[in-house]
Amino acid sequence: MWDIKDHGLLSFNDTLDLQRLYVNQVKLDRTKKFLIIVEHEHVYTIGKNSNIQISEINNISVIKTERGGDITYHGPGQLVVYPIFNLNQFKIGPKKYIQFLEEIIICCLKTFNIDASTQQKLPGVWIKDRKIASIGVRILQGITFHGLALNVKTDLNYFDKISACGIDNLVTTSISKELGKDIAVDDIKDSIEKNFQKLMHI
Repeated sequence: MWDIKDHGLLSFNDTLDLQRLYVNQVKLDRTKKFLIIVEHEHVYTIGKNSNIQISEINNISVIKTERGGDITYHGPGQLVVYPIFNLNQFKIGPKKYIQFLEEIIICCLKTFNIDASTQQKLPGVWIKDRKIASIGVRILQGITFHGLALNVKTDLNYFDKISACGIDNLVTTSISKELGKDIAVDDIKDSIEKNFQKLMHI
């Protein structure tokens, strides 16, 4: 079973400290599996291979991270999930792990009658040409951290300030926008947790 840690609204840096804490616990006991669930305060993060050098955008911090991927936005109304566990337990590699994360999001969205899919060579989850979820992970000594971000009722205007995920003119969307009604992040958590238990079960 996953040890689910719901920390509510938390800054990115505070959550990064928590990730490192749980990574150290998995190093000591490779059978442990943690699922950190948060909403972040407003922040832009960039992946380790990005060439972006700026420190803020419109007074919002830009933080360099160890994950893959390019620049993205996190903020209230977005569900962020950080799985921390020993990937070797599943006997799968990083590529298959990312596919599992994508499938978990797709299954969650089906619960809300939203038909989502992946796109070839473009990570994350999409609704036709609109991106609804991003994935950026890091695997260190076989232990995963960082994870996925699903737009629930996110203010999508913050994505307009960047080339999100390194894609020019990327159109982003959210569950609330697709359904035409306000959906709370808490309404999504149960589905995400159940799909993690179901699809990534040891």
